[in-house]
This record gives sequence, structure tokens and C-alpha cells, in this order.
Amino acid sequence: MSSENSKVEAKRVFIGAGCNRVVNNVSWGASGLVSFGAQNAVAVFCPKTAQILTTLPGHKASVNCTHWLPSSKFAFKAKNLDRHYLLSGDSDGIIILWELSTLNNNQQWRHVLQLPPSHKKGVTCITAYMVSETDAIFASASSDGVVNVWDVSFPSQSSEECKVVCLDSICVDTKAIVTLSLAELPQNPGQFALALGGLDNKIKLYCGERTGKFTSVCELKGHTDWIRSLDFSLPLHTTEETANSIMLVSSSQDKVIRIWKLVLVGDVGSWRREISLASYIEGPVFVSGTFTYQISVESVLIGHEDWVYSVEWQPPVIDSIDGRLINHQPLSILSASMDKTMMIWRPEKKTGVWVNVVCVGELSHCALGFYGGHWSPNGQSILAHGYGGSFHLWRNVSSSKESENWQMQKVPSGHFAAVTDVTWARTGEYLLSVSHDQTTRVFSSWKNDEGNEAEDEHWHELARPQVHGHDINCVAMVQGKGNHRFVSGAEEKVVRVFEAPLSFLKTLNHTCAGGEGSFPEDLQADVQVLGANMSALGLSQKPIYLHSSSEPLERNGGVEGMDTFETVPEAAPAELKEPPIEDQLAFHTLWPESHKLYGHGNELFSLCCDHKGNLVASSCKAQSASMAEIWLWEVGTWKAVGRLQSHSLTVTHLEFSYDDTLLLSVSRDRHFSVFSIQRTDNGDVSHKLMAKVEAHKRIIWACSWNPFGHQFATSSRDKTVKIWSIENDARIKQILALPQFGSSVTAVAWTGLDHKDKSGCVAVGMESGLIELWNINIIEKEEGTTATVALALRLEPFMCHVSAVNRLAWRPTEKCESNQRLLTLTSCGDDNCVRVFNFKF
Repeated sequence: MSSENSKVEAKRVFIGAGCNRVVNNVSWGASGLVSFGAQNAVAVFCPKTAQILTTLPGHKASVNCTHWLPSSKFAFKAKNLDRHYLLSGDSDGIIILWELSTLNNNQQWRHVLQLPPSHKKGVTCITAYMVSETDAIFASASSDGVVNVWDVSFPSQSSEECKVVCLDSICVDTKAIVTLSLAELPQNPGQFALALGGLDNKIKLYCGERTGKFTSVCELKGHTDWIRSLDFSLPLHTTEETANSIMLVSSSQDKVIRIWKLVLVGDVGSWRREISLASYIEGPVFVSGTFTYQISVESVLIGHEDWVYSVEWQPPVIDSIDGRLINHQPLSILSASMDKTMMIWRPEKKTGVWVNVVCVGELSHCALGFYGGHWSPNGQSILAHGYGGSFHLWRNVSSSKESENWQMQKVPSGHFAAVTDVTWARTGEYLLSVSHDQTTRVFSSWKNDEGNEAEDEHWHELARPQVHGHDINCVAMVQGKGNHRFVSGAEEKVVRVFEAPLSFLKTLNHTCAGGEGSFPEDLQADVQVLGANMSALGLSQKPIYLHSSSEPLERNGGVEGMDTFETVPEAAPAELKEPPIEDQLAFHTLWPESHKLYGHGNELFSLCCDHKGNLVASSCKAQSASMAEIWLWEVGTWKAVGRLQSHSLTVTHLEFSYDDTLLLSVSRDRHFSVFSIQRTDNGDVSHKLMAKVEAHKRIIWACSWNPFGHQFATSSRDKTVKIWSIENDARIKQILALPQFGSSVTAVAWTGLDHKDKSGCVAVGMESGLIELWNINIIEKEEGTTATVALALRLEPFMCHVSAVNRLAWRPTEKCESNQRLLTLTSCGDDNCVRVFNFKF
């Protein structure tokens, strides 16, 4: 970690992110790692640990496709590689090449180069063929109908650089090309076939050499809707031990999969002598180099009930033939469809008829299906990515070759749209995030089977308390005693209050932090709600009571098998002893909504709760002073107990001081306001505007109080962070301004380090995604307050967000390790990511 001051050590503990909802977004590499696009970040996760390892910054637009060199298909050519490469393409047409170095088991990522601009519109697909360990040919397609073919050679020594040359640019037509596949023609080294599929229902086949031009040789007709996926097999070893044929599999929105066989029929001279009309009945014939090839339909596979988005041949396996080890192409195809199933197809041994031998997933009524399916390098795992930004992984756990037993595995998860706000539970057992993907999610570290050391902690999504119909903008945890509660505000005028059900409280005992911390088990007996149900048409989540009938409701009038597509499945909340999978999270971990708070005239924008758990403050989007009122709500009765007027535009952030006597608000109108909040003897709340100050030249995005006093920080689009102090005479003065930052400062969070010398640390998050830590010392004297500040740590870009940081929050509890203080910070951003960092001070 780059640091001006070696005292602070940083460690990235967790990244939660969902996958972009595009078709060619995911790639499983020969390295064993999976890459995917998360907004404009390229994320990489390890399927073994179900943890996202890193995000790669570089793209300015949303990432559409990623492709490993070598991918799982060419794992047999990449047994002991020290370096693996990754291509990523975005919706601006930019393609970047990355390098992963795995020397000494230490993974180092590097931005190698950005390809010369060649696509005017977004990149839709990248495919590659590994000629050798250091040479590859790859093609990229764009929605403007242009396909570029590239040659890349990788260095054999670390001192050398990668060389990328554009071999050809094929302008197919004005319609988008959405899928590509490359193969070397049988018995014809250096001659390549390129299959293109797009919106005109035809598969176009081009042939060319590694040295240059690709020419159109034929079109394959048969599909009746857009071609969605194409994949060439590697050469098939027939009984003659000569690989004279390769297969091409295609899938379409017509729900059908077609298998085409491309066969070498002879050299050009012999074929010309035998040419006759009958020979064309089998299928188109074309010449490449000195050989003639013919393509015919091998099989048509019908089984999916919706668009088939992807098809992929199983990667080669090593088989012993006559005592020799040979890599051979298995006759096995994985397909993934919008009907939320993945199927494996193989020919029957006796008849040779292709049949569906494995089907995973479920025909679901309430979630759209899969955008793509991928094999692991060894063919024992299959991965799908879905409409909700989610991953679904199955592994064949059967020990015998004859039978198969595909079981669901843990996968990383996260939001699939910008994450707008994040907050910690009262004692830091878990964190809660909200997003424009209309969900609220809980993340926590789980106890590992091997041990419970901090090194072993793995974070996973624990619950999805709210699945809503509006984008969610803000969240606040209700402090104080009693059950876990939070309030959230979305693109609607209502503040919603949620309370933890019993199933969540019991699950919390299995996390690293354990559930004892803030809500002991003897009090949990009062919780009568087991979970919550999603209503089919409304936005409220209805409670499921502990002693209600356990029989699911008969929603279909008792007609068996008539499961209508309008119903939402009945939730079955339960205590979870291990991290839940996507289907459990989506329906069975909801929290019941206990109250709705009406009052605001526009969409909610900011929420906060005081530290005793007595008051919640809220603000909404505003263009006028009357709309920019801050409402105060009393926790428990949930009555409105105050309307604070000061600002003229949207209040962007609210925070109570740590002694709960002051409320700070910052706004688009470039002012901050400080209100004094008092409770009268009869329990009423009184409030008074103490000060309103024009603090910055542009919108103020965030504010944060010093835990040890009445000082606070404000951050703004004018790229500055200012520190203010409330003096004894209630005057507010600026005591410090941090040096100007490189971009707009969108988030700030202050935590205390030492109560005696009033030292603390201010975390600063920027629109560029970067995060910095600044040490701050407050010096209080009779003549006034002053402060000193020093940069403690500048996190390196590979650890940070890839677009704007929306919120930073310090964990309320801290640990000590060998006289070092361990502080935990969480952040969320527009790159769909929630991140957790550990810092040793």
C-alpha cells in the first residue's frame, strides 16, 4: 500500500458486487478465476473461496464483456503459466488488456495496454483462440456491425512487452454482431474460421490466415430469431485418429440449439473432380487454403422454454488412449436460458442422439433467468449469471464417473446498480447497504470451519431485508436497546421502518461477531415474527408470525399443477448455519415492515438516527425552502415531532453529534446548518437553528462529527474538505481546510483514535473512487480551537472504487492487536461495490 506514513497498514477484507446484466460479461479462465464486469470495474473472483479478489480500474463506461487468455477451453495448453491475461470491453468501444502475474503464489495485476480505438459503439463480444502458450488470435465485435481480428503475442520474459496487431476489420452490416467464435480449421494449421451471429438470424462464416484478411465463405440458415451464442469445439479425434472435423454449436432467441459439423472433405483438386449437385444437399461447401470443407446440421436440440442466451462446449479432458495421454474434446454442451435453467447435452452412447442429461436451476415465475453459463477448466463445475446480477454455481460432487450429482455452491454476491448508502449495525456485527437495484442487503463475516482468526474471516451476504419497487437512496440503523431496526428511504415520499425477524437473529449467532452483542437471546423470546412475505402487487412486506399455520397457503384454488405465473412463492424463513445462496436470499430473508412515515412531499434523500435511539431525522429532494424541511420522528411512537427549516435546496446529508444535542445538515444550497435539539421536562422535543453558514463554493455532499467534541468536517464538489468548530460562545469558525483534492469529495467519515489528545482519523472518498485517510489532532485552548492534520494513507487505485464513493462509515467497535488499534471502514460507490477495509494504527 502506498503510504506517506508507514504507521498505518491497510488490508482489503471484502468486496461485494453484482454482475452487469449483459450476455458476454463473464469468463472463466485457465487460471481458475472468474472475471465479470461490475458497472465500469472489471471484477475477479475465486470460485473456491466465493470471494471477490480485486477490481480493476480503467474503464470509464460500463463493462460489457470480459475474456481470459487462456480461457477454460484452453486450460490444457496452460498448465504452468506464471502469467495470465484478460481482455475487457466496454460500452464506449474501449478494449483493455490486463496481466495477472502469479509468481510465488502472489497475485499481481497490471494494466498492460489499451487497444487502439477501433469500435465506434459498444463492444458486445470478445472471443479468442490460443495458438500456443505465448500466441493468440482474438476477435472483438461491436453493435455497429464491425468485427476486428487481432493477433497478440505474450512475452516469454518479464522484461518484454505484449504485442497486439490488428489483422483485419470486417464490416459485416449495419446490424449489431452479438456473438463470435474462432477455430483453427482441421488439418490446416494457420487457417482460421470465424463464425459471427447477430440480429439477422443467420450465422456468417469467414475464413482467413493469421497473417491477414478474412473473407466470407458461407451463411448458415436455420434459426428463426436472433443468434445469441456460438462456440466452436476443438478438433474431434475420430477412430482414424485424424481430427478431420470440428463442431459449431449455436443458440438463438427461437429457444432452439443447433449443432453444425464442419468436415474436411478433401483437397481442392480431388473435390472439383467429384463435384455434383447431390454433394451440396448435405450443406454448404467452401475452400480454405488447399482444402475443401463442408458444413452440415448434426443435431437440433429442443428443451428450453425461453431464449437460449449461451452455449459452450465442455473444455478438453485428458484421456488415456492405448496408454497415451491425449487431450480430447468431450461431446458435451452447456446451455443457459432465460427460463432460469442450465442444461448439459450429450449424445446417447447407443443411438448417438443428443439428449439433455443434466438440468439445474428451476423454471421460476418471479425472477428472470440466466444470461450465460460457463464450464470450469476441469468440467466439474458450471456457473451461471442471472438477471439480478447474481451468480449460481453447481459442482459435480459425485465420485463415480457413471453418475452425476450437481450441488449448489457458495458464490459472491452484491448489488447490480449504484450503492447509495451503507451503515453498520449498532455494535458492528454486520453492515447494511442500499442501492438503486431496489434492494437492502446485509453483509457479515462468517465463522470458518478451519478457524476463527481474522485472517480466515470470509464475508458473505447474510440477508436481503428489503426487496422494493423503487430505487433506494438512504438508510439508517436505529440505535439504542431492543431489536435490530432500520429505516430506509427510496424514490418515494414514505420512510419505511423494518424490524429484524427471529430467523435473522438466530442466523446472526453463526457469524463471526455473533448475535449476543446488541440483542441478548433472553430478549429474543419476545420477537413473535419469524420472517416476512413479499406482496405480489404492493410494496409492503407482510410479517409471518411464529405460531401461524405452517401450511403454505392454497393460492391456486386447489388445482394441482396449475401454478400461475402471477403468484410470488411463499417465504420459508429459517435459521441459516452457512451463507445463504441466491434463491434463499431473494425470498426467505426479508424483514417485516413495521411502520410507514408519511410527511415528505418528494422522494427521500437522506436519513440519520441519534446515538441514544430516540430520534430519526429525514430529508427529501427539494427545489424550495418548504420542501427542504428536515423532519424529526420519535422512535417507538414514530410520530413527527419536529420540522426544521433552514435550507432552500435538497439536504444531502444529516448527522447527530455524539452527545445528541446538535443536528448537522449539509445541502445543495452550499450551506450547512446546525440545530440544537433539546428534550423538555415533559418529554417533548424542542429544536432551534443555531447557525447557517455558506461553507463551500459548490454543493456540499457529506459531513461528519468528531466523536470527541463539537468539531465536524464538510466535503464538497469544490474538491475541498473543511474542518469547523463550535466555540463556547456558540460561534462556528473554520479551523482548517485540507489541501485541495484531485476530484469532487463525495464522502467523509471521522473516527476517534485517542480520547486524551483528541486525535482522530478522517476518511475521505472522492468522485474518482479514490480513498484517503488523514490524521487529525484537535487542540482546544482558551483563545479558541485549532487543529493539525497529516496524510496517513493514500489507498492505491486497485484497492479503491472505480467510480464515485457515495458513503464511508467506520465500524462502531474496534479491536486491539499487539498494541495496534484495528479499525474497520466500509465504503460504497457507483461501481456497484460495497468494500470493507481493515486499518492498523
